[in-house]
Amino acid sequence: MEPTPFHSSARHDTTTTDYPANMFSLARQGNSAALKRHLDQGLQPNLRDHKGDSLLMLAAYHGHVAAVEVLLTHSADPDLANNNGETPIVSASFKGHLDVVQTLLMQGADVEGKTQDGKTALMIAAMFNRTDIVTLLLEHGANLRAQSDNGSTAIEAARALGAGEAAAILAERLAKTRG
Repeated sequence: MEPTPFHSSARHDTTTTDYPANMFSLARQGNSAALKRHLDQGLQPNLRDHKGDSLLMLAAYHGHVAAVEVLLTHSADPDLANNNGETPIVSASFKGHLDVVQTLLMQGADVEGKTQDGKTALMIAAMFNRTDIVTLLLEHGANLRAQSDNGSTAIEAARALGAGEAAAILAERLAKTRG
């Protein structure tokens, strides 16, 4: 009997099913040359995994600025949120990847990118005392007074987690906007 796709002895062709997994691995590893090659051959730049993480989200989270640049050049959406409502700028801010945050902003990412519970990239950077990212986001117009779904602002979030340097930067900026 000849194997058929429905017969138990049929071989499983993993070429098709492994392709997306391989592309996600390239993004995680920051293999910008291979990503570019696949994008030039028709890879969809907004391909997402089972968690909703796009290729750009994975490259941003892992701090691979060259891969981020390649994906953005090929029209990846800089504001595409995953299933948890997180955008690449939030992810990069959380991980402390200044160069990735800068690249995302320069390519049009929303400086007010949020998590599912309304925390902005500024709040995330402040909470984890990522002072260089806090400064960069403020320079790009991040809203100091934005509130998460629970009503917290970036300075309150920083203070709650003991991120003193970030809280000081935010307090100084708030004082300048009041006076």
